[in-house]
Amino acid sequence: MKNKVDVLLGLQWGDEGKGKLVDVLTPRYDIIARFQGGPNAGHTLEFEGKKHVLHTIPSGIFHDHVLNVVGNGVVIDPVVFSREISALREKSVPVEKRMVISRKAHIILPTHRLLDRASELSKGDAKIGSTLKGIGPCYMDKTGRNGMRVGDLLEDDFRVKYEALKQKHLQLIAGFQVGDVYTSEELTQMEVDFMKGVEVLKALTIVDSEHFINNELAAGKKILAEGAQGSMLDIDFGSYPFVTSSNTIAAGACTGLGVAPARVGEVIGIFKAYCTRVGSGPFPTELLDEIGEQMRKTGNEFGSTTGRPRRCGWLDLPALRYACMINGVTQLIMMKPDVLSDFDELQVCTHYNHKGEVIDYLPYDIDPSKVSPIYTPMKGWTSDLTQMRNTDQFPNALSAYVAFIEEQLQLPITVVSVGPDRTQTILRDKTLA
Repeated sequence: MKNKVDVLLGLQWGDEGKGKLVDVLTPRYDIIARFQGGPNAGHTLEFEGKKHVLHTIPSGIFHDHVLNVVGNGVVIDPVVFSREISALREKSVPVEKRMVISRKAHIILPTHRLLDRASELSKGDAKIGSTLKGIGPCYMDKTGRNGMRVGDLLEDDFRVKYEALKQKHLQLIAGFQVGDVYTSEELTQMEVDFMKGVEVLKALTIVDSEHFINNELAAGKKILAEGAQGSMLDIDFGSYPFVTSSNTIAAGACTGLGVAPARVGEVIGIFKAYCTRVGSGPFPTELLDEIGEQMRKTGNEFGSTTGRPRRCGWLDLPALRYACMINGVTQLIMMKPDVLSDFDELQVCTHYNHKGEVIDYLPYDIDPSKVSPIYTPMKGWTSDLTQMRNTDQFPNALSAYVAFIEEQLQLPITVVSVGPDRTQTILRDKTLA
């Protein structure tokens, strides 16, 4: 039987811990491939007492036997990318030997970032909470058929294309009429940094990634597709318009890598034992009290890319069930139950009150004026989970919590993470070892 591409992705509003689990599972694979998103992602890995944050580079980069692919669905900021590479080189990671870049990946220009800034300023109180990394404007140029791709950097007319797109962006920025979005000195420095980053990018191995991925599959290689952001931020199926600009769900691995749907194997969905969200947008189970604040403090819930405090709330099963459905999830990974050790009683949202009707699914609009959560209380645990290394050590209340979620979602939870380090990962399914 031909090999298939496994997909690992987040099932909530991002920040689920994808980077850590990709790093943990990487020894099982030959290739790790990012399929969407850009430097708005912040994948945190921790091992040997050190913390590492990756934004665009796949999370398998620290393993010497693995090749990492930045797929065509990713958008690349050469400035951020070159900084990531420099940081890895300082840690003696041979990036050039472990990574290839898709020729069809799109490039974030300095003016994409300025456009992002102008767009958010124009929205006032209705801003969507953009990371201001230029992601949205870059994807807009992609779908508008104006974008620049990695392959364009290698062409003789690169500077001509760059200047034309830059001028278009500057006209758009002026049209927002929000005052001084940038200074000429700022743009000049941004362009200097950008061109330096372009030279770093051009020196890497650039491939036709759709051919590369499929040829490696045919050769028997095992591939894991790594998602960014979370399913509830998907441009089509997330809490629109407070979403990202790409398809974060499993289908995005097909378009973001050039893999046929029939070649997708396991779909591994990651979720926190509670919920978090960064930026604006509806969040049915959000806690605006001392419990939410305690979750934020204990879980160190601050964005690894933006530094912004994350909004915190109880686990939302209707939203999680929805994410499992649209992704075709085959197994689940639970993150950060150790954060809930502070609470004697937990709440799990099992239903919504939607316009006076009790439902157990995600409706079209989850605005607080239309949806309110209905909770099932569950016993908490006060044990320190961070030192536990097998399920036999779990307190009964945690085992009951895991079993309840499995029963509700009709899916197995194969891994439970009890801390940020590689070693704090408990396999409930020993076939994953």
